[in-house]
Amino acid sequence: MVTILDLKRELKNKGNAQKAKILQRFFKTGKGEYGYGDVFLGVTVPEIRKISKKYSGLKLLEVVKLLHSKIHEERLAALLIMVNKFQTGKEKELIYQTYLKNKKYINNWDLVDLSAEKIIGDYLYDKPKDILYKLTKSKSVWDRRIAIIATFNFIKNKRFEETFKIARMFLNDEHDLIQKAVGWMLREVGKRDLKTEEDFLNKNYKKMTRTTLRYAIERFPEKKRKQYLSG
Repeated sequence: MVTILDLKRELKNKGNAQKAKILQRFFKTGKGEYGYGDVFLGVTVPEIRKISKKYSGLKLLEVVKLLHSKIHEERLAALLIMVNKFQTGKEKELIYQTYLKNKKYINNWDLVDLSAEKIIGDYLYDKPKDILYKLTKSKSVWDRRIAIIATFNFIKNKRFEETFKIARMFLNDEHDLIQKAVGWMLREVGKRDLKTEEDFLNKNYKKMTRTTLRYAIERFPEKKRKQYLSG
């Protein structure tokens, strides 16, 4: 029978001190930065995915304990296990509620990006979206990022309304992690319906930050990118 201690041991054994130093710089863990205090082992995402799949049978209560860890890779492993559990179709509502109840531990952009659309977005697909609009008003950059990234699930199903609503709320958000996320989601809309993305941009590009705009038009032909950037 596998245990949470076995999982932690496997992650530690896969760790790499040199990679850990690189990741701590990459994820801005210095004083005053958004990831301040986060601890890394130096384990790659593919390795964490592989280990998480092996431990998907852990009880949700144990997974939550792992999510409370100070170690970044352990929190990511917990979230990936939650995603795996959610996708089995069992206890979806419980996992959704558990995710929201423990969202303060989902406190870096990769943790959000690898879980929000697969749990929050999937669960809310055919339900009221009030919680997303509540999250948009949060002072926490991670709550706000969850709100916009959750809509990736809707985008994949060619439903863009919620993405556009939340994007408009974030047009002047000061945090670059929100600006980048909004631009990314708009770009994903464009991959599926370029005209719809351009319609949105034509109405809003003058009001959005340059970072959001650059991310949104990243795949456009050079001439068109320059036209948007030059106004």
